[in-house]
Amino acid sequence: MNVLFVLIPASLFLSGLGLCAFLWTVKNMQYDDTEGSSARILLDEEDLQHGNADDTGR
Repeated sequence: MNVLFVLIPASLFLSGLGLCAFLWTVKNMQYDDTEGSSARILLDEEDLQHGNADDTGR
C-alpha cells in the first residue's frame, strides 16, 4: 500500500512530462509537413544532392 504513495505521483509526473513534450512539438510545428517525408523517401540520394527532384532528366 505504501508503494502507491510513490507510484501515483511518479506516474502523474511522467504523464505531465509527456504532455509538455507533446505540446512543445505542436508549438514548434513538428507535425505540419505530413507529406514531405513520405515523398522524400522515394527520391534517390543523387537526385537530392544535384537538386534534380523530378525524374524528367533520366
